Amino acid sequence: MESSKVFLLFFFLSVIQVVFVTSTEFQVGDKSNGWEVPKSKSDQEMYNQWASKNRFKVNDTLNFNFKKDEDSVMVVTEGEYEKCHSDKPIFTSKDGDSVFKLDRPGLFYFISGTDGHCEKGQKMIVKVLASPAAAETESPPPSQSANQNATAETPASHDHANHVDKKNNAVAMHAAAAITLTTAVILNMQLFLSGFL
Repeated sequence: MESSKVFLLFFFLSVIQVVFVTSTEFQVGDKSNGWEVPKSKSDQEMYNQWASKNRFKVNDTLNFNFKKDEDSVMVVTEGEYEKCHSDKPIFTSKDGDSVFKLDRPGLFYFISGTDGHCEKGQKMIVKVLASPAAAETESPPPSQSANQNATAETPASHDHANHVDKKNNAVAMHAAAAITLTTAVILNMQLFLSGFL
C-alpha cells in the first residue's frame, strides 16, 4: 500500500512539471523598434545584438511588427541570409503582425523580403537552445560585429539589465506559482490517499 502512495505522489509531481513548461513570446527589436530598416549604418547589427541578449528555447515565438504591405519577414537558409535574397523562403509573411514559432533547436535565419532592406541590416540570426535548462546556463551567441567587445556600460546594456531583471522576476513568479500549486496538489493527494487507500 505504501509503495502505491509513493508511486502516485511521484506520478502527479511529474505531471505538474510538464504543465509548467512554458514558452515566451518575444517582440522582435523590442517595442521601440519593431521590424524595420535600421536608421543608420551603425545600427546594422541591431537585430543580431537584440537576439544575442535573449535566450530562446523550443516553442518560444517571435512577434514581428511592421507596416503591412510595406515590409515582410522571411525565414531562409544560411546561404540565402548571406546573400540577402530568397526565391523560396522557408516561411514568409507580409501581414504586419507576424508570429513565428521556434519549433526546433538550432539556428534560424530571418531577413526582410523587401528589396534593399536586408542589405541595410534588416536581418537576424536566432539561436534556439534545446532545453529550458540550457537557456539559463548557455552563454550568448557570438557577435558578428568586431567592435562589440567594449566593456563600458551603454544605454543598450542598461536596457539589457532591466530586461534581465524583468525576466528574473517573471521566473520567480512562475516558481512561486509552481510551488503553490505543487503544495496544493500534495495536500489533496494526501487527503485522497489517506481516505481511499
